[in-house]
Amino acid sequence: MPRIDRYILSQLLTLFGFFALVLVSVYWINRAVSLFEQLISDGQTALVVLEFTALTLPLVISVVLPIAAFAASAYGTNRLASESELVAMQATGMSPWRLARPVLVFGVLVGLMVALLVHAVVPMARGRLADRQAEIAQNVTAQFLRAGAFQYPVQGVTLYIRDIAADGRLVDFFLEDARDPGSQTTYTAAEALLVRTDEGPRLVMMQGMVQDLRHAGDRQSLSVTRFSELAYDLGTLIDTGASRKRDLRAYSTPRLLDPDPELLAATGATPDRALAEAHERLAKPFQAPVAALLGFGMLLLGGFSRFGVWRQVIWAVVALIVVQFLSTAAENQVAGNAARWPLIYVSPLVGAAICAAVLWLAARPRRLRGAAKATAAKGGAA
Repeated sequence: MPRIDRYILSQLLTLFGFFALVLVSVYWINRAVSLFEQLISDGQTALVVLEFTALTLPLVISVVLPIAAFAASAYGTNRLASESELVAMQATGMSPWRLARPVLVFGVLVGLMVALLVHAVVPMARGRLADRQAEIAQNVTAQFLRAGAFQYPVQGVTLYIRDIAADGRLVDFFLEDARDPGSQTTYTAAEALLVRTDEGPRLVMMQGMVQDLRHAGDRQSLSVTRFSELAYDLGTLIDTGASRKRDLRAYSTPRLLDPDPELLAATGATPDRALAEAHERLAKPFQAPVAALLGFGMLLLGGFSRFGVWRQVIWAVVALIVVQFLSTAAENQVAGNAARWPLIYVSPLVGAAICAAVLWLAARPRRLRGAAKATAAKGGAA
């Protein structure tokens, strides 16, 4: 690579590192705050919060990198122009196509980073996150079994525990189930233990009583049953994660391209949605070179202005928004019909066409001005 290309590439990579760090920090902090509130309220430790936020980081980075590439390209090009370095390069005969070569290399490098994330790191992180979420969901003691406070796991159910001993015993347990309008059942026990089984958590109450109040028209009947041990299925009260569907993003791209019944049953997704996710991953790395070339090419349009290049920056942002809008619209179409999966690639193709058109216009400013003057002269003569 020539020295001038290495210089431009080094400038872009330096700015890219800065913008990526800032954008990832903003996105990650926003996500971490919501996770912190949710997990801490469920009784989890700070280490669990850090683990969950770290597992969401690869997905955040994959979303932010193309935007950081665009910001680095636009800002770097503006700085090269303001310091007259870009003018000096053009004075040596370097065309916009030639100047765009290191920018394209920069975009391809960022695209490779995005590809590594979306095809390897993000599925691994999402899979681990799903496993940890299932483990947290199984920990019903941290979610609902809290001492000294009335809990309402579902509508019509009231739960109270006076104290939780160091060995896990629930002291002075109270549970009222009034979900059935014709029957109200109250469980009280001196002690209770939480037991995990293959079918889900079970609550074993000891030395207690069951009071069943039944309503039959205007008449009511109360039956009382005392017990030494009684098992109660907590699965009817708490979502332990067994009914939760696994995230599509936790699966590898080859499996999504050819979804099997096991994958569809585990995620609750349709084959169309699985194919949409796979082709979205395949198309996502192309966004990085397109974004980098948009930020570079748009700033080459127009001549010198003491008011800056804010107009070119606005047009670059508008072009990037259009490309992102096409990407989102294509994903929605493919999610409904897998036969439309080629639409996923319309966004990067349109972006590449815009970049090529912008570079073509930037390479022919004099010809365009000459044609405009000739047209104006003909109009005046007429």
